[in-house]
Amino acid sequence: MILQDTQNFTVRAPAPAWFNDAITSKHESRFVDVDGCAIHYLVWPNQDANAGARGLLFVHGGGAHANWWRFIAPFFARDFRVAALDLSGMGDSGARDDYSAGVRAREISAVLAAANLGEKPFVVGHSFGGYMTMRFGAEFGELLGGAVIADSPIRRPGDKVDGDTPPRTMSKPRLYPDFETGLDRFALRPAQTCENNFIVEFLGRHSLKQVEGGWTWKFDTNVMDPRRFGEPFNEHLANVKCRAALLFGQNSALVSRATATYMSELMGPDAPVIEIPEAQHHLMLDQPLAFVAALRAVLETWLRTASN
Repeated sequence: MILQDTQNFTVRAPAPAWFNDAITSKHESRFVDVDGCAIHYLVWPNQDANAGARGLLFVHGGGAHANWWRFIAPFFARDFRVAALDLSGMGDSGARDDYSAGVRAREISAVLAAANLGEKPFVVGHSFGGYMTMRFGAEFGELLGGAVIADSPIRRPGDKVDGDTPPRTMSKPRLYPDFETGLDRFALRPAQTCENNFIVEFLGRHSLKQVEGGWTWKFDTNVMDPRRFGEPFNEHLANVKCRAALLFGQNSALVSRATATYMSELMGPDAPVIEIPEAQHHLMLDQPLAFVAALRAVLETWLRTASN
């Protein structure tokens, strides 16, 4: 099966019907200004036109973009008003002279408002986006119904993992002579396999942009500065002012069970911690339907329990 799309967005790898339905579902592309920077986001109107629907915002990982959620978000559009943003310097958002978790928190806040996600929305952040969700939750958590962290490791002080390497820095943009050459170079970071070739190809096709002299990735190389991990995110997670949950991959290279245990201690005994079977770090790519089921269970439990 070939996904019908136009030009460079046409996915050639065989894809299941649920994926084709998800990425072709109705959504809108919008921008909001945050501190002089144009922040791009996608929004999926609630399918039941329920004016009282709760809001749900997805936050992508480092060097990624809102399209990483295109095949996940529609599963929630029946019950939520859903949005996914491009953090500044990534995707179709503008670049900044300087980046910080504080400005990321303001970007999340602005998109929650601009997308009309209402009172007590939920925020889901993967990897780097999970760290930004922790920062937002510590600063503005009283505005949220809950924060879900997806495979963002907070290790116990003193713990070290075999093979740990410092966060990599990209000094200058990679330039490719044509789209197909760039697409061939698309790879997941941290490196991992993914049997869902149609998802990896889809993401690659949405990760390139044309510039003078060829094609390059849709992120500012300054975004990848190692200083992006310089904040005390363990303190942010412990100080989140709303309910919190952790989803992590059984085979994640970043979040071990020991790491998950420590994060559970920081979040408190009432925070769900769910291991996604057979998933690696990019758990919503490896096991998308299991990820949807786990996230849905967390959100529905939160909606049924305790006043928000």
